[in-house]
Amino acid sequence: MVSPVFPWYSIANFLAGYDMNILTRSANVIAAAVNRILVRTKLLPESPVAQFELDPSLPTFYVTRLNSKADLAALAAVCKQLGLPDPREQQTLSGKQIDRFIPLSNPTPLFGDKAKPSDALELGKQIFDAFSLSPEQRAQVVPVTILWGRNPGKEKPGIGTLFSHSMTPSWLRKFFVLLFSGRDNLVRFSQPIELNQLMTDKSDVDELPHKLLRVARVHFKRQKLAATGPKLPSREALFSGLLASPSIKKAIADEAKAKGLSHEEAKLKAKELLEEIAANYSDAMIRVGDRILTWLWNKLYNGIEVKYAERVHELTNKGHEVIYVPCHRSHMDYLLLTYVIYHQGLVPPHIAAGVNLNFFPAGGIFRRSGAFFIRRSFAGNKLYSAIFKEYLSQLFMKGYSVKFYTEGGRSRTGRLLPPKTGMLAMTMQAMLRGIERPISIVPVYIGYEYVMEINTYLKELAGNDKKNESIFAVFKAIKNLKNYGRGYLNFGEPIALQQYLNEHQPDWRAHIGDDSVKPQWLNTQVANVAQDIMTNINSAAALNAVNLLATILLSRDQFALSKPKLLKQLDFYLALQQQAKYNDQVTLPSDSAQSLLDHALKLNKFDVLTDEMGEIISIREKERTLFNYYRNNIIHLFAVPSILAQLIYQKTEISFESANKTVNALYPLFAKEWFLTTLSEDYIANILNSFEQQKLISMDNGIIKITADKQAQAQLEMLGNVMHLTLERYAITTTQIINSDAIKRQQLEADCEVLAKRLGTLHGIKSPEFFDKKVLTNLISGLKEQNYISICEQNTIHAEEAIANLQSQLTELLPASIWQSIHEHSS
Repeated sequence: MVSPVFPWYSIANFLAGYDMNILTRSANVIAAAVNRILVRTKLLPESPVAQFELDPSLPTFYVTRLNSKADLAALAAVCKQLGLPDPREQQTLSGKQIDRFIPLSNPTPLFGDKAKPSDALELGKQIFDAFSLSPEQRAQVVPVTILWGRNPGKEKPGIGTLFSHSMTPSWLRKFFVLLFSGRDNLVRFSQPIELNQLMTDKSDVDELPHKLLRVARVHFKRQKLAATGPKLPSREALFSGLLASPSIKKAIADEAKAKGLSHEEAKLKAKELLEEIAANYSDAMIRVGDRILTWLWNKLYNGIEVKYAERVHELTNKGHEVIYVPCHRSHMDYLLLTYVIYHQGLVPPHIAAGVNLNFFPAGGIFRRSGAFFIRRSFAGNKLYSAIFKEYLSQLFMKGYSVKFYTEGGRSRTGRLLPPKTGMLAMTMQAMLRGIERPISIVPVYIGYEYVMEINTYLKELAGNDKKNESIFAVFKAIKNLKNYGRGYLNFGEPIALQQYLNEHQPDWRAHIGDDSVKPQWLNTQVANVAQDIMTNINSAAALNAVNLLATILLSRDQFALSKPKLLKQLDFYLALQQQAKYNDQVTLPSDSAQSLLDHALKLNKFDVLTDEMGEIISIREKERTLFNYYRNNIIHLFAVPSILAQLIYQKTEISFESANKTVNALYPLFAKEWFLTTLSEDYIANILNSFEQQKLISMDNGIIKITADKQAQAQLEMLGNVMHLTLERYAITTTQIINSDAIKRQQLEADCEVLAKRLGTLHGIKSPEFFDKKVLTNLISGLKEQNYISICEQNTIHAEEAIANLQSQLTELLPASIWQSIHEHSS
């Protein structure tokens, strides 16, 4: 945060007969005092010099949107902090003195609507003329967006627009903007333009100043739209426009006819549904929420780590409509993602929230924070469906960013849930109405070291009914505030919808403008995009102290390990994920194993026992079942390493070809369960190379051998155990199918659940999803896709020949004691 010099000294220009030097010095003293109270600047990105490789020694020019003393003072203060050239001074270029500060527009006069032309074009010509005299020199032109407040303003002007941001405000309007929004000043640097590169790329030098200014104007308009969003309509105007749309008018007429209502009664019902659905975004509420959430995060978390935010900025710089699709771990997700987006200098998105959250007083707060409410099902309510689809389309048409959760609800197990495609389908249908802006979906991975609802999730997995949200639950959550560790938010690889359809459905543009008939290809492409979203979320997973320690200690029978061995295993996992990443977007902690353990121990989830031989770290008994949730957040990152470790440990010697065959047999089932990318041999080879670098194995002529070192063998055994529960579920299911000539799907699920519970009791398995029907259902679908089973029209499952090979692979990976229990109790 920096505080620019507030330009009160300009008042001196109105005073005559005084020594201007004395007056200016006095004004600056007053300005400094006022500035500390009224002005606060947020700089984005936090390190523009490093991020954009700005060189303070180069001739530098700053292009801004408005010729304003306040903007210039704000920029000067930021440049001083960053060690960049002062924009208030002139730059020497080829012996010529040229202003560094290049504003594109002058303020609108107080009376009249036309500002006098700026000197930007003339300054541009001076720069290029000077540059042409010495084309070998380098210089950088830096676009800088300066905003005071984030109020987008109203479509219909009113008193509130006096304080909202304008492209070219008069001095009076600017005064009020500074007075009320001075502490919400945003200064954003953008990628600089190197003039020598521009001169090389363009032969028509005379056209360069014009082109540079045109590009800059478009850039600043996009930056403002990204930061504030489009102007807001009044709620009445919004509803009137929606009710007048052809699709809703038809739905109202159909509703009146079907239910015997008058047209006015049906229209009134439609308006009531709009009141239920529509957001009522308020910049004031966002600013209040920002202050509350800043306090809350400092109370709850030791920090929020955000990665890959530049992906979103790149999209907004290109003028894309951004749709955020995060995974859903907790109700905190609503607040955390919106907070992070706001602090990235972007307008908070309109959020699709479950109607269960529309309770007093939270519903009103969420609605004014941009939430619009959606029912769990549209079934049988054509009027509701038409209104919701039209509302969503209007959000996209007007340029609002949107956020929705494709899982449909919070994950109770820590793994991603199968996507529900309703919102995505409506998004793609809205695109077919002819939205001009490109639409990009940004998957978002969210992770926590503590999920506040986790005890509730455990009860629900045990069979308890889900409790409805209420204000009492909110007060209880506030009462129980405590140290929740760190939060993690990674923006995944974006999916550009138009580009995606160009590649996978080349004829899609033929359906633009005709929303009366749903294209036959829509469901298929929606399902494919949904799969890619979930895959991109898991590809951007974040490793942290808790999920790493959960992965290690849950693989131990007693959920405990001596401190030296725990640190060694933690070092092993960190090195493995560094040397053989599942995906380059996976983020690792920068701390050492010791620092991670010290941090985790402060969260009161572990016991530290001390005896004559040293310290033992164990998961507290009441936390053991809960820790499966955190392991499930990242288990997909250890799936292939665990299978390879188990194979090597069990066999002690194995060929690369044999190991590769086993992994390839199981990987499609993993991919179905955890939304994984396509498997590559390089990934397998990298894992084995990492094992070898850490002296756990040796490789020679395609033969892999475990080392004789007992510690190394123990490390591989622990890693191999990570996948035991998953493999046991596979073994239970395949055995039940093979032992039955034909079995109904429902019966198979019931039998597997009974057997899984039995094994859980016999072998001390404390993982609720081990016998969760939803997980078994997903596995059965995966077996069918890989042709291990067939399902006839009567929903009867038949084993195919290939399933015997799968079970053979599982036999090599699981201990004999597990197989004995399975065979003893299977049908």
